[in-house]
Amino acid sequence: MSDNAEQQAGPGPHPDEETTVVRVECYAGYRAEESPRRFFIGRREIRVVEIIDRWLSPFQSHVKVRGDDGGIYILRYDPDADAWEMVLFNSGTRAESRLST
Repeated sequence: MSDNAEQQAGPGPHPDEETTVVRVECYAGYRAEESPRRFFIGRREIRVVEIIDRWLSPFQSHVKVRGDDGGIYILRYDPDADAWEMVLFNSGTRAESRLST
């Protein structure tokens, strides 16, 4: 994780889960922050080429995406804080650890 990695506790993540705050640009449809189009980790820009999955909880929404770098990311949006975090990254380079085909 980068220098801006942080640990959080509460109704969402597990207390030992590390997350990274990211800036996300979205297409907003009938709901705000609906579909991520690209996101930034520090100065690095990653364009979303595929939304693989998405799911909602009472407090947050999660989106599993494939970036233009071939990586698979799970991004979490907290509407109360109006903040996005990256909770998972997989480069997809090792077959035994791939999250998706």
